[in-house]
Amino acid sequence: MKKIAYYRSVKLATCLLFIFGQVARAQDTDSTKVNVIPADSVAAVNPDSIPRPDPVLIDTIRYRLIGDGNFTRGNVNRSLMVLRAELLFSGPLISISTNPRFTYGKQNGVLAERDSYADLFFDVFKKSRTYVFGLGVLETSNLRRIDLRQMAGAGVGFRVLRGAANNLSLTNAILYESTNFAEIATVTTVRNSFRIKGKHSVLQDKIRFNHITFIQPALNDLSNLRWNTILSIELPINKWVTLRTSFENSYESVVEATRKKNDSRITFGVSVGNK
Repeated sequence: MKKIAYYRSVKLATCLLFIFGQVARAQDTDSTKVNVIPADSVAAVNPDSIPRPDPVLIDTIRYRLIGDGNFTRGNVNRSLMVLRAELLFSGPLISISTNPRFTYGKQNGVLAERDSYADLFFDVFKKSRTYVFGLGVLETSNLRRIDLRQMAGAGVGFRVLRGAANNLSLTNAILYESTNFAEIATVTTVRNSFRIKGKHSVLQDKIRFNHITFIQPALNDLSNLRWNTILSIELPINKWVTLRTSFENSYESVVEATRKKNDSRITFGVSVGNK
């Protein structure tokens, strides 16, 4: 009986070891098994869950540096130099531009012009047909004996033409102006400033015509009127360099006794830049 019981115990232990071995092998197989999801069971990705890049404020920078001049020698010795810059920083929503210039001229050795001008335009929705903007201007002029002129205001603009060959825009703004003359008392006024600005090209961009005109009557004194017009013809040499000639006319009804109200000049020069 003892032998029979012994054999039964050995047989039971062998069966248990076999069963435990099969279970362990099955667990190892399951742990290394890779579950493959059928392609048609993959859920569609929600576009809103895809991370998007942060919006940028400025994504384009355009610039142009311009040098114009006019020099004569003989009975009248005259030298005139005009340095300008055109800078534009634009993005999806806003654009910031500035067009500073400096003018220096002598007549028979006597200083005639040492004028400086700096502006800053801040446009919102500039890529739309209708947009709003704010601006600030600082100006000095030895020609008109202005120690300092300050202007600030805001307005609305409208793009009449937007194309590769023709661009034309109209703007209207209300400006507060303060002018410190060398002799007469400081003049402060509120102006309406209407601007026409255009750029046109012909013969597959071989010739360009640019123009900008400001008409600025004072709202509290209609006899106080200013306007300024700049016309230029450009001949592009390559992508970066352009030859140009420019005509400028300006008028101010309020001037000092020794100054004339109207000034005109023609200059020739070159511009460099990607604008």
